Amino acid sequence: MKIEVWSDYVCPFCYIGKRRLEEAIESFPHKDNIQVVFKSFELDPGADRDLKVGIHEKLAAKYNMTIDQAKNSTKEMEKQAKAAGLDFQFDGMVTANTLDAHRLAKYAEVQGKDKEVAELLLKAYFTEAKHIGELDVLLEIAEKAELDRSETSKVLESGQFTEEVRADEQAAQQMSVRGVPFFVLNQKYAISGAQPAAVFQDALKKVWEEEQASPQIQHLSSDQQEVCTEDGCDIPENK
Repeated sequence: MKIEVWSDYVCPFCYIGKRRLEEAIESFPHKDNIQVVFKSFELDPGADRDLKVGIHEKLAAKYNMTIDQAKNSTKEMEKQAKAAGLDFQFDGMVTANTLDAHRLAKYAEVQGKDKEVAELLLKAYFTEAKHIGELDVLLEIAEKAELDRSETSKVLESGQFTEEVRADEQAAQQMSVRGVPFFVLNQKYAISGAQPAAVFQDALKKVWEEEQASPQIQHLSSDQQEVCTEDGCDIPENK
């Protein structure tokens, strides 16, 4: 079973949704037959690459509220994160352009390290309050995932894997995806948002049972004529 996950590394519900999906997979009897593939989706493609603005300042400006009101608005999200076993540190969190983070993830996928890099990017942003738009931070993450720092630096500085990121985003646009996380199971069923683990569990069960069921063939002819078998070909008599 293949699960494609469109997400962004500055999306709190993407991290929470990832944990809930992982919880569902862990309890699934056929978990070893599941492949999770992360797809790129930039929530704010126009975000400044250098400007370091705190998340509360950004929320206050975006929704015309005070800093205190912005802090209060993140409290519920912190509770949801904690329930999922995550530690969100909104006080130190800074906004970031995530194109290079997605490019790093695409490079990591080629190297077989996409799962490690996805987790490290989310943790760096939400728990460690690091600027995941900065090259040094991305290279540090690459090293933690056991990627070669020098090769990773060449990739990030060259602009490689930008087309792959854009292809994911175009695919999301074609499916009319307006928000993330967005999960697609076996290119047949979609789940939008950080749904409870039980929703993922039900979806996994449904897709697995459908895939394992033997297709029922319906015969449209009443008898067998003009066919070849191991005994030869049945040549009909002239009528």
